[in-house]
Amino acid sequence: MPELPEVEALRAFLADRLDGRSVARVHAVAVNVLKTYDPPPDALEGRAFTGVSRYGKFLALETGELTLVTHLARAGWLRWQDRLPDAPPRPGKGPLALRLRLADPDGAGFDLTEAGTQKRLAVYVVRDPLEVPGIARLGPDPLGEDFTAEVFRGLLEGERRRLKGVLRDQGVIAGIGNAYSDEILHAARMSPFKIAGTLTGEQADALYEALGTTLRAAVERSHGVAAGRLKAEKRSGLRVHGRAGQPCPVCGDTVREVSFSDSSLQYCATCQTGGKPLADRRMSRLLK
Repeated sequence: MPELPEVEALRAFLADRLDGRSVARVHAVAVNVLKTYDPPPDALEGRAFTGVSRYGKFLALETGELTLVTHLARAGWLRWQDRLPDAPPRPGKGPLALRLRLADPDGAGFDLTEAGTQKRLAVYVVRDPLEVPGIARLGPDPLGEDFTAEVFRGLLEGERRRLKGVLRDQGVIAGIGNAYSDEILHAARMSPFKIAGTLTGEQADALYEALGTTLRAAVERSHGVAAGRLKAEKRSGLRVHGRAGQPCPVCGDTVREVSFSDSSLQYCATCQTGGKPLADRRMSRLLK
């Protein structure tokens, strides 16, 4: 799933390519991708882009009074093409969900695609991004200037959930998903199962520092990377997430995994849990 660093890189990538250019056509290939119907997508046609913004994991393409907002969900992606096919796309069972063609002699534009059978990629055409429910409920952006250590400690105060879940909750902090929550907790040397509200002030400050350092480093790695290579860049920079069974780059212990119904987390027991493996109830049931 694209998270804050990848969406921020896509924002910068598109800002460079869309500035001052206009929309020629919008083809909603998969009807289910559209979450709003008034204004319709073709209301964007003829409008010039005025900016590109990011709200957590949401990408907002501004055209004056109207904004095209997308959330790429777990398996969605944006594919830029310097020349799109001349023929309009046809609805079908393929990954193409939406195509936007620029008013450009070369036929440049981008496709929104989604792999897999669970179609969660979402597109909205709105007059104000806050009309999108997911944006309206977002917590503070962890890279914003107003996201201070004091604000972070306040978010954790009294929180009875595990750190992993709190970091992933978009209503608490915007933009962090499964991968970077694993990376942040590894950098902070904290268990993903630790109860957030039990952190001391010193521990909260250490987690705040790890959060900022991890996300800024990921954004820096992604800066200037072409959209088509961002997924590979993300994987190359991860130290524990998606690396179960491999050695921890810090201590050399084997990276372990806890599986859930629709996701998993990875961690290093030596670095994060005092050498104690976390309970993997799903795996325990499989072994019975």
